[in-house]
Amino acid sequence: MIKILIVDDSPFIRKILMDILKADDEILVVGEARNGKEALEKIPLLKPDLITLDVEMPVMDGITTLENIVKNHNIPVIMVSNLTQEYATLTLKALEKGAIDFIPKPKNIFNFSGEKIKLEMINKIKIAAKSNKNNIGPINKSIIKPITLDSAISKVNEENFEYIVAIGTSTGGPRALQEVLPLLPENINGSIVVVQHMPAKFTKSLADRLNTICKIKVKEGEEGDRLRKGHCYIAPGDFHMEVVRRKSDYFIQLNKEPAIKGLRPSVDVLMESVAKLDGLNKMGVIMTGMGSDGSNGIVQIKKAKGFTIAQDQDSSVVFGMPKSAIGTKHIDKIVPLYSIAHEIIGKVGV
Repeated sequence: MIKILIVDDSPFIRKILMDILKADDEILVVGEARNGKEALEKIPLLKPDLITLDVEMPVMDGITTLENIVKNHNIPVIMVSNLTQEYATLTLKALEKGAIDFIPKPKNIFNFSGEKIKLEMINKIKIAAKSNKNNIGPINKSIIKPITLDSAISKVNEENFEYIVAIGTSTGGPRALQEVLPLLPENINGSIVVVQHMPAKFTKSLADRLNTICKIKVKEGEEGDRLRKGHCYIAPGDFHMEVVRRKSDYFIQLNKEPAIKGLRPSVDVLMESVAKLDGLNKMGVIMTGMGSDGSNGIVQIKKAKGFTIAQDQDSSVVFGMPKSAIGTKHIDKIVPLYSIAHEIIGKVGV
């Protein structure tokens, strides 16, 4: 039984969440709180296994509450956030500080009890409750220093590169990306494409945030973007992203084809498009996340003579996606999160 504490300043939202969660026989709602201060008082008494936490509340906001929970209680937290740019930025801040995942509130709050949202919420809670508690906590920014190489050059020629690196990640991914991408040097001999399972607006905020802390240039992928050396393109929420070749150049192509395994963007869609490209060396990387998205793409990249990496279990928040990729027998290296950037550079170079 997973014991849940619901923290939200809205009685209506608390009631909706409670009704949804009570319907699952593996979940027990042990209490609710109107703000962060009240939540912190109740945690020692209720001993929840997981906390759902509103981002913005009076008395004590969600970020401050989260910092206290991470520091003093080591309990998995799922943020509950509105689908706006402002809330996307706050939610990403929460993920940096140790939240496992987030549940987006639909624009029409009465849609909160829709079957799709119910299933997604319950699934996220069950996955988060089983997450690796050793990896709960804020990013250790002291270790995030770009890898410097003797062959580094002061000016980057963005036109020519030999590698394309496709990265797929989900639960725990925003934090993991912040421990990989900032380590890459600006003159890396490749272009990077990423699928992180997130709604629209959140992927834009993620790309903008990463761009401020990386040497490489990071942006949300747009239709027709030409891939450049030392650039990273994050698939936009609710779009599949592919890479296609036109003459001697490579471009981002977006579509709204049906979701794959319930997901759009899909890691498989991206990696399968990368596997088909001529003229580039290919690398596929699968990092923390629930489910099996990316396992088919990894197989295709490997069959196209690419190199493949999976994050190891100990450093993953959730080992679902890496485990599935490893199960294909098409992974070349299984490494901890802190080694992924070094493995990329060791293969790709500058």
